[in-house]
Amino acid sequence: MAEADTIAAIATAPGTGALAVLRVSGPSAAAVVQRCTGGKILQPRYATLVRVRDAEGRVLDEAVATYYAGPRSFTGEDVVELSCHGGMLVTRRVLERLLACGARPAAPGEFSRRAFENGRMDLTQAEAVMDIIAAGSDLALRAAQNQLQGAIRRRVEVIAEQLIGVTAHVEAYIDFPEEDISPDSTRQLTANLDAVEHGLLSLLQTADEGRILREGIRTAIIGAPNVGKSSLLNMLLGYERAIVSNTAGTTRDTIEESVAIGGLCLRLIDTAGLHHSEDALEQAGMERSLRAGAEADLLLVVADASAPRVELPLESVTAKKLYILNKADLPEHPDWAGQHALRISCRTGQGREQLERAVEELFLHDHGEADTLAAINMRHRHALQSALQAVCCAREALQSGISPEFVAIDLREALAAVGEITGRIDTEDILDRVFSTFCLGK
Repeated sequence: MAEADTIAAIATAPGTGALAVLRVSGPSAAAVVQRCTGGKILQPRYATLVRVRDAEGRVLDEAVATYYAGPRSFTGEDVVELSCHGGMLVTRRVLERLLACGARPAAPGEFSRRAFENGRMDLTQAEAVMDIIAAGSDLALRAAQNQLQGAIRRRVEVIAEQLIGVTAHVEAYIDFPEEDISPDSTRQLTANLDAVEHGLLSLLQTADEGRILREGIRTAIIGAPNVGKSSLLNMLLGYERAIVSNTAGTTRDTIEESVAIGGLCLRLIDTAGLHHSEDALEQAGMERSLRAGAEADLLLVVADASAPRVELPLESVTAKKLYILNKADLPEHPDWAGQHALRISCRTGQGREQLERAVEELFLHDHGEADTLAAINMRHRHALQSALQAVCCAREALQSGISPEFVAIDLREALAAVGEITGRIDTEDILDRVFSTFCLGK
């Protein structure tokens, strides 16, 4: 357990509510709370009614204190959680009293950091705490919960275990040649590294998925003027966010809002209509529309089903696309006969459910009942890419017959990069494997 002083902070969001929670963690957590509650004795894992008093003995608030003796607590230290009334002033006064009684203000993320330092969670689980708080969709929440339960850690541990095995064989041959330990054949070691590479690539493939889950699907609504782009935005949001008018050029800048569809969060971007115009403001708006389309994960390409077909300059856009024919409540123009597209009516709401299902099928088809869903973040991605590069170098060195000392260097680099993901880098693991796998007579 890491040695530390005692910290305190308000754990609930700022604002007024029925209850607020203050958290105290550290070797003097119980003593700090006892000082500001008149010496009330706290029993581990029991909720105790207390009165928080100021220096003159006046009651600041009535609260419920729950004491968790370390290491069986969130941080691995002694922790006391105070549930008091949820006014902003009263919680601030209670916190000030805790600080006056011996605690210091917690730094951002310090409770989770202490949990990591005391072995209560690894870095991926610490990051999952914030992902749970920030989750904007059901699927993002499920991925964060899986990560908190160790989904990424378990996959990383499998990769690390495979790497340790290969490294142990190579380093045992280097360090104990007198023991006549034959290393695995080059083909077997290469096969083992192939398995490591497969595991690394499998996790790396979840990077884009992780970005979408954490940030939402950047969705640009594209089309000619007056086809119903703003109406589609309003329909999906469920309220009038954008101005709707029959006048071309009403939307001259992008408008962005978020909406939950199925298990996903869509960051909807309403764009200016694409058409020929000499107006400088409209041209600037259309440039932004095309830029938004180029940066999007999904394009909702909207057209007027009752009007002739208009071609849009979207050939170079690589994002996934859904073609939508709006105004399906009106007679359809012959140009659209046989066109594969979703028929909707923003005026009546017709086709909304079909549109939502189509979005879900585009982005959820790989998940289904994926209770083990794991989606890496940018930090994980960088570490995995570094590990993958080192593994490839080690394999090339093996196949080229280069001295095993150089192979070992690459393998160590791969292990260090993998260890960065969970925050657990322990070279003793390799020594343990060497001495447990090989009978060295030492």
